[in-house]
Amino acid sequence: MTEELFREDAYLKDCVARVVGVDEAGIRLDRTVFYPTGGGQPGDTGRLLRADGSVVAIADTRKSRETGEILHVPAPGQPAVAPGEELRAAIDWERRHRHMRMHTALHVLCAVVPYGVTGGQVGDLRSRLDFDIGEGSLEREPIEARLNELVASGKPASARWISDEELAATPELVRTMSVKPPTGHGRVRLIEIAGIDLQPCGGTHVASLAEIGLLAVEKIESKGKRNRRVVVALAAP
Repeated sequence: MTEELFREDAYLKDCVARVVGVDEAGIRLDRTVFYPTGGGQPGDTGRLLRADGSVVAIADTRKSRETGEILHVPAPGQPAVAPGEELRAAIDWERRHRHMRMHTALHVLCAVVPYGVTGGQVGDLRSRLDFDIGEGSLEREPIEARLNELVASGKPASARWISDEELAATPELVRTMSVKPPTGHGRVRLIEIAGIDLQPCGGTHVASLAEIGLLAVEKIESKGKRNRRVVVALAAP
């Protein structure tokens, strides 16, 4: 299995890696900084820099449904790489960092809107969460004001791990109603924003809320009798 360097340090922009397999699904490396699509966050794009100076553009990163391996998907017409080849894997950092800012912003949104999450999607400019509000109601301006108040606090965000048993004993940590965090591997990764939010998440995040910048709540849409979609954007990408 690929060593997932992005799990321990989301700020790594590149790494030296070795090709361990190539097929029509993509390129497999022994280690990578590329985040694969998952948890509502898109897969990274970037480049594989080869020893001969040629470059392989990576258009997407996914996980194999069959094996769980990370697949680096080349754009059409790229040079072929071979198993055993050593190269440097480099992500599109500006795009990744926007994903990190937006993903962390959605955790703050969870703290502001106290309802179960029924869906979500991270984008590099705007993102959304869907909430089961029951008989409640949501107003755009108060949510936006509170979001930016918390972001301006500059609180730190960090990752830590708990056991499957600890998660089972604290089910209130799970905010998503439709998707449960993966268990069965012995431990689950938590993202903690000091004094604001704590929940399981495998995505990439900024280290401080100050990195997010000003946010705009663009709209709140009705998605059924109980569901409301809150769309948030980076005011200054």
